[in-house]
Amino acid sequence: MSEHIELTGTVPASCNGKRLDQTLAELFPDYSRSRLKTWITDGWVKVDDEVVDKPREKVITGMDITVNAEIMEEQRFEAQAIELDIVYEDDAILVLNKPAGLVVHPGAGTPDGTLLNALLHHYPAIDQVPRAGIIHRLDKDTTGLMVVAKTLPAQTHLVAAMQEREITREYEAVCNGPMTAGGHIDEPIGRHPTKRTHMAVVPTGKPAVTHYRVVERFRNHTHLRLRLETGRTHQIRVHMAHLRHPLVGDFTYGGRPRPPQNASPELLSFLRNFKRQALHAARLSLHHPITGEWMSWDAPTPPDFVELLKMLRADRQSHANDDQR
Repeated sequence: MSEHIELTGTVPASCNGKRLDQTLAELFPDYSRSRLKTWITDGWVKVDDEVVDKPREKVITGMDITVNAEIMEEQRFEAQAIELDIVYEDDAILVLNKPAGLVVHPGAGTPDGTLLNALLHHYPAIDQVPRAGIIHRLDKDTTGLMVVAKTLPAQTHLVAAMQEREITREYEAVCNGPMTAGGHIDEPIGRHPTKRTHMAVVPTGKPAVTHYRVVERFRNHTHLRLRLETGRTHQIRVHMAHLRHPLVGDFTYGGRPRPPQNASPELLSFLRNFKRQALHAARLSLHHPITGEWMSWDAPTPPDFVELLKMLRADRQSHANDDQR
């Protein structure tokens, strides 16, 4: 069983002089590098209307790229009975509230036990949709809302809406350090030049924009509400670290415990043992891919995040009382 697919794109300035296979990986990140390389060698890729079958061929800015390929049946993943917190479901889409610790897609080191495995069990027909309908991801330890397409037409519409920035994703986060005001971060994100599993703000990265506002200030932390304009890997985590306000619990990007002065033993212990980034996808809004209706969902703040806020408020109040004495 196979599916015909056509992809088009133009070589961006960030790919000028790069290899064709590297450029395809940037233009079409939904497909693996090995698959893209196979499409090139099979003669399914055209550059400026001419077939190019050498992955190492260099490209320059402005070249038009067309891919006409056949996608063979996806690797068969096992359906597993993993509980899902489903917020909304109809014949076309499914919206769920992902818990911390759940990996979205099988990969190196995580062959199963993922959201994809759970979706195959919940709705077996979703195996006819590439990547089991998953159109965007949350990091393993990020909680909150995700939308999944149950059919190919729904997936096509949702992927287009994501690319056109027509899906609104809002997050709650707690960062280290006091922030005085909201704003936005417009800094490109790409692979870290030396740490290949990390992302970073780099001049050659893809455009990335994050909007944020202050919800509540604590003595040495800030509760934020953020909205993604783009959806790069680790975007909020990288942008906040770039501002020197890494997220609480985000050890990958510098979010080590930074307790306020004279913090209580309870708060010190809590911050040391908060083992995930304090990030929650709180609201998801989109046009339904079939009906066009504007829909919006909210996910309650998870208990560990609520407890973090409670501890920081108690610390603030305790020292305010001390100051008044």
